[in-house]
Amino acid sequence: MTGRLSGKVAVITGGASGIGLAASELFVSEGAKVVVADISDEAGEKLQARCEGSLVFQHTDVTEEGDIAAVVETAVREFGKLDVMYNNAGGSPDVHNLFELGSAAFDKTIALNTRAVVMGHKHAGLQFRKQGTGGSIVTTVSAAGMQGNAGEAAYAIAKHGVVGIIQQAVHEFGPHGIRSNGISPGTILTPLIGRTFGVAEDRIKDFNDFLDERSASWSPMRRLGRPIDIAEAALWFASDASTWVTGTVLPVDGGQTSAFGGRKFADIVIEAAEEFAKK
Repeated sequence: MTGRLSGKVAVITGGASGIGLAASELFVSEGAKVVVADISDEAGEKLQARCEGSLVFQHTDVTEEGDIAAVVETAVREFGKLDVMYNNAGGSPDVHNLFELGSAAFDKTIALNTRAVVMGHKHAGLQFRKQGTGGSIVTTVSAAGMQGNAGEAAYAIAKHGVVGIIQQAVHEFGPHGIRSNGISPGTILTPLIGRTFGVAEDRIKDFNDFLDERSASWSPMRRLGRPIDIAEAALWFASDASTWVTGTVLPVDGGQTSAFGGRKFADIVIEAAEEFAKK
């Protein structure tokens, strides 16, 4: 522990698992007080018990604006202020291409990945402005938000929208000392990647191990990402080390986007998933 977030208060959405969990634990270890906003009650309550005194869990559905407003209020009530909003919750609830995409599935994807980020900016921004302290907003984007995506049209469109939110926030929030930055992860070994490719829950760990082993032959860094890789980037954006950085979307992908672009890399992962399904 080096105290890189000493004295800061953060809200982390989707903070009870995967990337969000790594960020929650890292932020606490670096001195922050954290409010974890997640729909996973059991995981959130266990995390709160492990980090008693430094972390509070609140059940939060980020597709509901009222829930986002409430979790910001909780941070202020429990810890006296807000310094960091990490919009991390998201997912890919629809895997159809543009030819097959339905409006209901599209709306659901936008609500989770784009509208939630708008509301995270809105309610954190209002609190920062009220405090007069400025603040840092960090958002998990995706490689899919920087290019096209193989098949998951709604997700790619939603994440492109997130980049637009960050750019808009530069203009509107900058004069108030509020920064907005994003992180574009490559393939990160969390349960979400297995679920995205339809892997049974009890086989997800084996799939991730299989994918990681295969990555040694085609990933530029000879490994896939870990949640801590993204958490460290989020911590930098949250800390005072990045006080003159805003409007940036940082790829944290082990070089995958540069080396492969969108479709080629996605095809490699899809082929690996298909091979694993036959095992």
